[in-house]
Amino acid sequence: MARRTLLFISVLLLALMGVSNGAPRKMVGIYELKRGDFSVKVTNWGATILSVILPDSKGKLNDVVLGYDKIGSYVNDTTYFGALVGRVANRIADARFSINGTVYKLIRNDGNNTLHGGHRGFNRVIWTVKEKVDGEFPYITFYYHSFDGEQGFPGDLDVFVTYKIDYDYVFSVSMRAVPRNKPTPVNLAQHTYWNLGGHDSGTILKHSVQIFASHFTPVDKNLIPTGKIAPVEGTPYDFRKPMTSASRIDQLPGGYDINYVLDSPTDVQGVRKVAIVEDCESGRVLELWANQPGVQFYTGNFLKDEKGKGGHHYKQHDGLCLETQDFPDAVNHPNFPREVYSPGEVYKHYMLYKFALK
Repeated sequence: MARRTLLFISVLLLALMGVSNGAPRKMVGIYELKRGDFSVKVTNWGATILSVILPDSKGKLNDVVLGYDKIGSYVNDTTYFGALVGRVANRIADARFSINGTVYKLIRNDGNNTLHGGHRGFNRVIWTVKEKVDGEFPYITFYYHSFDGEQGFPGDLDVFVTYKIDYDYVFSVSMRAVPRNKPTPVNLAQHTYWNLGGHDSGTILKHSVQIFASHFTPVDKNLIPTGKIAPVEGTPYDFRKPMTSASRIDQLPGGYDINYVLDSPTDVQGVRKVAIVEDCESGRVLELWANQPGVQFYTGNFLKDEKGKGGHHYKQHDGLCLETQDFPDAVNHPNFPREVYSPGEVYKHYMLYKFALK
């Protein structure tokens, strides 16, 4: 563990100094997208969302995502605050899978399983800034080349993510990945922790949540899907109608950490409404749309006195995540939507965040 810590710190320091073994330097930076009083800050360390600032119903500006004050704190972060995770988000059972009869063994970083791409997933690498455009609808595009065998995954993979402010209090995340030479699983996810009352406002258990899904994928004690697809009706997982996060959370060990099978119809571009979150105190409302078949609803169960922005200490349930995705461990479940892409195919993942006030 100490050697890994030193390695990650060394990589970051080399990047900040512009040194990369004689190769063109990669700098770690912070970039702001801004439209009026709506601001989104990101960094090319892990293609991470650092902050999202917007007014509440009284005009007060707040940052509504959890995170840290300094980039260095993200280097060994185990919470995945704001990160773009991959090559395969969520868990892969026993850190292994097979494609066309070839077995691939991955790096284990969650007991016997692989979580969010392994020890050095996409959240722990420096992405290249391909383009940044300011103006009325500002955006930035990051690029990362994942090499054949990285964390055990097969084939070279080119990965792009674009963060864009599309309109007033609306921003999107567009992810794209292209395998170069081998079939490989791809499942990227955006792991921002939201607290619509403000990152330092305490628990999200009073947030109202609605998830447009009538089924979910049950998991075992290690949070690995069993392969079944079960109805939410009659379970604590039923958020088809708006209700607070706290309403039935005491029926679950720790809280929510589950994949929902989205059933709302898609539009002509394959995008569907995923969820609506509302904080009555601030009046902020978040509506999420995406083109993926599932969404992981996570209530910050593993947050334990995590020192964050402004010295605030985040505690259990101080943030929630809505990570649109393919189903967890899909590469080992033939009945789940496929997540293996071959050369010549393009993985596309689109998310749209719409904020409003009540």
